[in-house]
Amino acid sequence: MRKACAISAAALRLAGQSIEAGMTTADLDKIMFDYIKRQGAKPNFKGLYGFPGTACISINNEVIHGIPSHKRQIRPGDIVSIDTGAAIEGFNGDNACTFACGKVDSEAQRLLDVTKASLHRGIAAAVAGNRVGDIGHAVQSYVEENGFSVVRTFVGHGVGKELHEDPEVPNFGTPGRGARLVSGMTIAIEPMVNQKHHSVKTLSDGWTVVTADGGLAAHFEHTIAILPAGPEILTIGWEEP
Repeated sequence: MRKACAISAAALRLAGQSIEAGMTTADLDKIMFDYIKRQGAKPNFKGLYGFPGTACISINNEVIHGIPSHKRQIRPGDIVSIDTGAAIEGFNGDNACTFACGKVDSEAQRLLDVTKASLHRGIAAAVAGNRVGDIGHAVQSYVEENGFSVVRTFVGHGVGKELHEDPEVPNFGTPGRGARLVSGMTIAIEPMVNQKHHSVKTLSDGWTVVTADGGLAAHFEHTIAILPAGPEILTIGWEEP
């Protein structure tokens, strides 16, 4: 898991460093594909449930599952959510970050900052003996205190030999409720946060999920291990300076 997650994080970090106005989301996807393959790993999103890309790349009001395209150009001031992962030696990594293309307006930046901070609130609650609802409550309460909303339709998940495993890890919930967290579990915590209302809809391509009201959205995700000493972030690499 550490190896798969390290490759996943390095691919995500490289993508963030590579974002430039004028490039397409397909250009960005190829950068990640080539990097993951050079590590001897497999891009685990590609082909999963029929998804065509190495990464989900979602811009501005797109929440998740944006399909990389040679026709979709990244523009100055866009916020670009990238969700990607790699599999190696039978295990999977999964992580996401929303990057700014150049300077973004203050409200967009606040959305990014709050979403990332809510991820770390959720991680702090992911200790053995707690329950999944403790994670969700930590994320939801922080997001809503800051005037944003958490998406209800899509959630985090267990991750290991399969990319998506039990338990589901919602970004909302009640403390003390849900599956119990035990040492040795590896889970993906991934707040998806909307600028306005939490409602979303899926576009006609069958994949791209957008905010129902056209507001911005941000998405941050780490794969973590729940250990006796506390949670360990396995995909920490994309946050390193």
